[in-house]
Amino acid sequence: MSVAIAYTEFGGPEVLRRIDIPTPDPGPGEIVVRVEAAGVNPIDAKLRSGRRPSGEITEPRRVGNDGAGVVAAVGADVDGLRVGDPVVFSGAVGAYATEVLLPAGRVHPRPPGVTAAGGAALGIPVGTAYQTLRSLSVGAGDTLLVHAGSGSVGQALIQYAVLWGATVVATSSERRSGRVRALGATPIAYGDGLLDRVRAAAPHGVTVAIDAAGTDEALQTSVDVVADRARVATLVRGKDAAGWGIRAFSGGAPVPLTAQQLAWRDEAVPVTLALMAAGRFSLELGPTFPLADAAEAHRAVEAGVDGKVTLVP
Repeated sequence: MSVAIAYTEFGGPEVLRRIDIPTPDPGPGEIVVRVEAAGVNPIDAKLRSGRRPSGEITEPRRVGNDGAGVVAAVGADVDGLRVGDPVVFSGAVGAYATEVLLPAGRVHPRPPGVTAAGGAALGIPVGTAYQTLRSLSVGAGDTLLVHAGSGSVGQALIQYAVLWGATVVATSSERRSGRVRALGATPIAYGDGLLDRVRAAAPHGVTVAIDAAGTDEALQTSVDVVADRARVATLVRGKDAAGWGIRAFSGGAPVPLTAQQLAWRDEAVPVTLALMAAGRFSLELGPTFPLADAAEAHRAVEAGVDGKVTLVP
């Protein structure tokens, strides 16, 4: 038997429970990964609490999308990976577990020097950031405003945009401004006077804005400084985007991602692994919790702890 974390009702972190599950057996085109680390994402807590609608719970609902580990079993028709290979995965149904079953296309070789925690930190944050920047055609000559630059998604947005030749201005707290600056962005404090600070930091104008904060201040500032609202996007206020005349990518948006956008999200993980292997992408890891303490990990994420939270079976 394997172990997983699941919930049978919506609520606080205390609804998370350890359950026993059959050890998965791979079919054709599938891989079983023995999990060494699972990433804890804010969306996990939103779904668990019911803040993000996800339908009626009819059976124990497992948690988690992203993780890393080693290949435990390989099904027929799978090339390029063998038992014992270190890997990173995304798009799992229940990454908070000791073993997970995945389509082979969701599993990527983990380069030497990339830890299990580092690999587990990728998935949703880098996929969201990479796809958003590609959708908005961010590149050389752009000045990008990122709201919540010190979060996992914000840090990925900054790094890709800088690598692709954009100038980046990012909001953060004063305490976190050093991290934002180290990644190549100009940090500015959110709060009263934000619009004036953005204009001072970007005297030649802002061409693109991405909201990962979800505040009215972030949305209003974005539409005030970017002339083309098709180049303003929110990642957390999707249901409100139409009212602001801006774009939304997930974050509760009523319009699903396109096939191209989903392909970009998938592409982000191997691209980022290559950048990490080359020393060109930096991760900020936060606390690690035992799998049995998944509730505490959720509390840490909801409290806004610095860095990416991971679980270790």
